[in-house]
Amino acid sequence: MDLLSDGSYDSGQHGQRQSRLASGFFITFEGGEGAGKSTQIERLARRMRAKKYEVLVTREPGGSPGAEAVRHVLLSGAAEPFGPKMEAILFAAARSDHVEQVIRPAVERGSIVLCDRFIDSSRVYQGVTGGLDADFMKALEAVAINGMMPDMTLIFDIDPVEGLKRAAARRGAGDAADRFEKETLDIHRRRREAFLAIAEAEPERCIVIDASADPDTVENVVTAAVFTALEERTPAQRKQTAPA
Repeated sequence: MDLLSDGSYDSGQHGQRQSRLASGFFITFEGGEGAGKSTQIERLARRMRAKKYEVLVTREPGGSPGAEAVRHVLLSGAAEPFGPKMEAILFAAARSDHVEQVIRPAVERGSIVLCDRFIDSSRVYQGVTGGLDADFMKALEAVAINGMMPDMTLIFDIDPVEGLKRAAARRGAGDAADRFEKETLDIHRRRREAFLAIAEAEPERCIVIDASADPDTVENVVTAAVFTALEERTPAQRKQTAPA
């Protein structure tokens, strides 16, 4: 995937005629380090483009010019000395720009948006393991997303030990762990529990994916879940848009 000038990622349209939904569909990919989210986003986007859906692939932190400017500050650890509250505010600022400049316009024009991390990562990383007040996090989230909740969230679940091994292999021997990968195993385990708690609390939005399986198996599970949701949505959209 190539980063475009607006900070979003190449949707892979390449001039092909794409199918747009009456209203778009916003899917977020969440989970711990090394769970394979980025790989599965690429695979799902390829499957969806084959079906002629218009797809936008993006990520957080980043995805828009303003958010990409904040990304390096967050992942390099430059904001870490100022504490989790400062990090949460920076994430929220980046997310607000990302939502208004990229995600909302794409959804409104009928695209399917696939986003690598979104609100649940902030809830887990800054809220739960950062120890920030729940009311503060809710207020910050409300301002940042301005009503732009995901239609579906796929939570990729993996034992943190295996996930960190995968993350290290992905980086290569010469690359350092980022701000969040380098934290203790206990923190990674708490994050896993927090993601699963979100899935349990919001089953209408969240689907837990066993990310320990091989990539092809995970791809098939993800594809089945997403296309089932789209098929359930399509008849209602057709009814809404049918001529009187």
